[in-house]
Amino acid sequence: MKKVGLIVNPIAGMGGRVGLKGTDGESAQAKATELGAKPESPKRAMEAMQALIPVRDEIEIVTYPEDMGETAATSAGFSPTVIGQIVKGSTTFEDTRRAALDMNIRGVDLLIFVGGDGTARDILDAVDTNITTLGVPAGVKLYSAVYGTTSKHAGRVALSYLRGDMVETRDAEVMDVDENAFREGFLMARLYGYLNIPDEKLHVQAVKSGGNQPEGPGLSELGKAVMETIVPGVLYIMGPGTTVAAIKTAMGIDGSLLGIDVVKDNQLLARDVGENNLLDLIGVQNVKIIISVIGGQGYLFGRGNQQISPEVLRKVGRSNIIIAATTEKLTALRGRPLLVDTVTQV
Repeated sequence: MKKVGLIVNPIAGMGGRVGLKGTDGESAQAKATELGAKPESPKRAMEAMQALIPVRDEIEIVTYPEDMGETAATSAGFSPTVIGQIVKGSTTFEDTRRAALDMNIRGVDLLIFVGGDGTARDILDAVDTNITTLGVPAGVKLYSAVYGTTSKHAGRVALSYLRGDMVETRDAEVMDVDENAFREGFLMARLYGYLNIPDEKLHVQAVKSGGNQPEGPGLSELGKAVMETIVPGVLYIMGPGTTVAAIKTAMGIDGSLLGIDVVKDNQLLARDVGENNLLDLIGVQNVKIIISVIGGQGYLFGRGNQQISPEVLRKVGRSNIIIAATTEKLTALRGRPLLVDTVTQV
């Protein structure tokens, strides 16, 4: 039987919907909980593991106790081998690293981990490229190229690899940003190293490109063009990034670069808000969403703008979503599709 390691970071992604842009560090975790954030990773872990049901009798799941993997594996229909010890509700990066080391010692054929860029860094520190790994996306930023495009796609990639449908692997980038600087609106991404992953590109996300840099000479013109379509009396939810920032500049608005802003009649009503703020502001008003495409990856929702949640999207409606992107940004995708990664389908 093949051995599959499973590590879940229980707090990964909790800061997204409440606008914290990450949960690295105890203070950020406490703030997320205070704001009413709910865990995202357990559900994503279960979705990924359900894809492995067809080979349930051919694999052994090795995982850590309770919310670090046991619960998700059991909920997905497996009877996992549980190793190690944790303090429930108080897990840290040290638990993730220790779990990865333990699974490496046990010779797992594939290590599946659920989290964000910080989790990928912990796996990198523990096992480097010694074993084949695959990330299930559950974080806020997710710049790294080691994650499935969605949790279900990550599960499908793992299934193909375990079945032997694909045998090749490749080294993929582990990226992360300084969360403190990120919360202040300044983006500093850094390459930390590489993890070995199954060589499947369609359902594994590309590395995030760009930063606080202009996308090209067409950015200012794009901002002005979108600004001319703004309808008086309509509430606009404006996403993060340089593209949408150019639209706000054209409107004469000093909004946040990496947060979600709310604008009406060229006036900034709310800056850098969370999901609950958006739901309160939407009400029965006529609302539109303006977003751009994540450079290099193609995501519209689910990467860095989790505040625009499935509930917000349902209330606004698909017909009221405006996607703004320069030719340079779309060309840089090299044919990759536009993506949406929300736990609940819209």
